Amino acid sequence: MQTVRPWAATAARLLLGVVFVVAGALKLPDPAAAERAVRAYRLLPEALVSPVAFGLPVLEIAVGLALLAGVFVRTAAIASAVLMVVFLIGVGSAWARGLQIDCGCFGGGGEVAAEDTGYPGEIARDTALLFVALALARWPSSRLALGTPDRREHADVR
Repeated sequence: MQTVRPWAATAARLLLGVVFVVAGALKLPDPAAAERAVRAYRLLPEALVSPVAFGLPVLEIAVGLALLAGVFVRTAAIASAVLMVVFLIGVGSAWARGLQIDCGCFGGGGEVAAEDTGYPGEIARDTALLFVALALARWPSSRLALGTPDRREHADVR
């Protein structure tokens, strides 16, 4: 297990890193679409829509780059898990309230026809990524990382 876990952590780190960098990078070029996506959830006061629509992609890219580089892995994994929980709450809330929106997870977003919503798939994807992030937060020591693992990370490998 000691030889497999660091490679599994590397795969988890790279998977999450790519997902977050791609998701953030696809949102940055079209701030109007990002605002539409955030507004469509009807969860935030209007004054917070623009800051969240701009800040979320920047945060996603920062977390993704940290994971890809292998620096601050535990912190980035915890941030990933928190983001996944927020995304799950948003999508679950939209579904429960009968909103017909595209999640805007990878750009775009906003209102769509009822048959174009993908809530079950989005929830399944985000739940799987949440479990990956939680596992990586628990066992962050990985291969091919720029950061040096701290003592707590080595203590986790048994």
